[in-house]
Parts: sequence; structure tokens; C-alpha cells
Amino acid sequence: MIRLRTAGALAAAVIALGAAAAIAQDATEREVERYRAMLKADPWSNPGFLDADRGEALWKQKRGPKDASLMECDLGRGPGVVDSAFAELPRYFKDADRVMDVEARIVWCVETLQGLKRNEIVKPYPAGGQPATDLAALVTFVASRSQGQKFNVSIEHPKEKEMLEFGEAVFARRWGPMDFSCATCHAEPGKRIRLQGLPFLSDPGEARKVVGEWPAYRVSNAHVMTMQHRIYDCFWQMRMPQVELGSDVTIALTLYLVQLAEGGVISAPAIKR
Repeated sequence: MIRLRTAGALAAAVIALGAAAAIAQDATEREVERYRAMLKADPWSNPGFLDADRGEALWKQKRGPKDASLMECDLGRGPGVVDSAFAELPRYFKDADRVMDVEARIVWCVETLQGLKRNEIVKPYPAGGQPATDLAALVTFVASRSQGQKFNVSIEHPKEKEMLEFGEAVFARRWGPMDFSCATCHAEPGKRIRLQGLPFLSDPGEARKVVGEWPAYRVSNAHVMTMQHRIYDCFWQMRMPQVELGSDVTIALTLYLVQLAEGGVISAPAIKR
């Protein structure tokens, strides 16, 4: 009888602790949401706009062996057209014969129009507290010119369809020493890492809320992070080999996420914790 009472008391204690943890978790999430709201209350206080301005200056600046600007770079809407271009990326580009996202396309334009080499524009991602790269600034500028627009990507070309299927497969693929996938963290609601709620990206409604926020200024890193940088960081956290900027893996994942977020409003550069 004593053992039964003890077992019952332990069970009650476990249930009480679980309930207390759930209440604490809810309270934490509310505080995190309040923190986010405070950050977004005055969008002009977002340091990401400084990178957008820097990116615009770089876009217009003549550089490289060809002494050319990026004003003739075709992001899909014609040479030099930046407005709303981000909302239609990634997409297939005939001149490069591949599907590209905004970062891969800008690198291609820098190489072809300005004559700079890839290693002169693609720099290592900065450590916390270090400024964003010139490429990240260019991406932030381009994304900011689609702010308020809705994602409207095309999946008409065979290579776009192939890339979308690849992105969906990569999202679900478990690999690496941790046996993780993107879906491990982002295919179920209510998951968290430390104090941070993880977006349920497999739900189009949730995807529409968050995908359009990237590139975003990360307060904890003190610089802008692009979608390529975000994917790189996720792969690093999964203990995967370093993923190359502009690789088919990163572009496919981006296309898959943007397709999930179809119709979602772009708010980049957003501001994150």
C-alpha cells in the first residue's frame, strides 16, 4: 500500500511538473512574441535598411576589370529592372541555363558584367558582430525593392520543375551524423529549439508568414543574414559538410520554400531576434 501511495505521489508530481513546464513555455513564447513586436514596432530602426542602402550603392557602382555597374543585370524582368524581381525568384535563366535564386544570379552578373572572379564576391559568412558581406548587401537591396509584393514564382520550365522536386526531397532527406533533415525541425507544429519556436514550414500558411522575411537582420548576430546564409547555418547545426553558396541544394530548398509560401507577402529585410 505504501508503495502504491508513493507511486501515485510521484505520478502526480510528474503531471504537475509537466503542467508547470507547459505554462512556463507558453509564458516564454508570449514574451518572445512581445520582444519581436517591439523590434518591429518601428521598422525604420531596422539596421537591415542600412545594408539595403549599401547594396543600392554597390549596384550602381562601376567595379571590376570591365569597369561596369550592375545596372544591366537581368534578374528576370529585363536588364536593370529590380522592382518586384525578388518576388519571382528562384527561376530559370536561359543565358545561364540553370535555375538561380537572387544570390546566385547576382554572382553571375558580377562575373559576367563586371569581370570579377567568384572568390572576389563570394566571401565567408561573417561571425557575429561583423558586418554583412557586399553580396548580402546587394541581396538585401534587391529584396527590399519587392517589399509588399507577393511571391509569384514560375514552375513552368522543366528545370524549374526538376529543381522543385529536388528541393522537396532535400527538405525531407535525413542525413549526417545527427540523422536530421529540414523536416525534423520544420514539418510539425509546436517545436522549439532553446527558447525559440520553430516555424512549421510544411504548412503553407506558416510558410507565407516567415519565408518572405529573409534576408533579415539578426539581432543576435548583429548583421543581415540571407536565405543562403540561413540554409548554410542550418546545415552547420545538423553537422553537415559546408554547403556551397549557389549550389543546387540551396537553390532547390529555396525554391521549395518559396513555392510553399506562394502568395505570401515579402517583408524583407525583416528583423529577427
